[in-house]
Amino acid sequence: MMRLFWSSRSPFARKVMVAAHELGVAERIALDRVVVSATACQAQVMAHNPLSQIPTLLLADGTALFDSAVIVEWLDRHHGPHRLLPEEVGPRFAVLRLQALGDGIMENSVRRLGENLRGPLASAPHAAAHGLKIAAALDRLEPEVAGLEAVTAGSIAIGCALAHLDFRHATLAWRDGRPALAAWHARFSERPAMRATAYRDEH
Repeated sequence: MMRLFWSSRSPFARKVMVAAHELGVAERIALDRVVVSATACQAQVMAHNPLSQIPTLLLADGTALFDSAVIVEWLDRHHGPHRLLPEEVGPRFAVLRLQALGDGIMENSVRRLGENLRGPLASAPHAAAHGLKIAAALDRLEPEVAGLEAVTAGSIAIGCALAHLDFRHATLAWRDGRPALAAWHARFSERPAMRATAYRDEH
C-alpha cells in the first residue's frame, strides 16, 4: 500500500490523485491529510520530504517521492505504462510542456492566494504579476486546445489548474475570451477521475 501526504485544497495533490484514478490505482493509495504552510514546516511531512511540501508519496518500501511531476511519472511507469507520459521523445516533450504550463498556473494560483491572504501586508504588484502570468498561460493554451484532448500528464495538470482558479480565484473570470479552453475544461471536468477528486475547503 502506498501512502500520500495530501490535502483536498492542493492542486498538485489533486493532479497526483487524478492520475492515480486514471491509471486505476487510486484504491492502492492511503491518503494522509496534512496542512502545510509557507511560514512553518510540517514535521510529519518533513520526516520524509526535507522541503516539507505536498504531495509526497511513500512507497511500500518506505521510499519517498516528490514533487507531483515525479510522482505522476513513477505511477505511469509502474502502472501505465506510458499512458500519461508517452515514451517517444516528440510526444513526450509535448506532454511535458503542457504539464509545465499547468504546473506554472497552479504555482501562480497558490502564490496569488498566499499574497491575498497576507491582509495589510499583501503586495499588490506581486499579486498582479501572478495574475498576469496566469492570463498569459491561458492565452497560450486557447489555440492549443486540440493538444489537450488526450488524457495525459499535461491535460491533467491543465484541468487541475483551471479548476483551482475556479476554487480560489473566481473573480479572475478565466473563461472570458477563451471559449475553446472553457469548453474543453467543461468536458474534462466530467471525467470520473476529476469528479472523484474535487477540491474541498477543509482541514
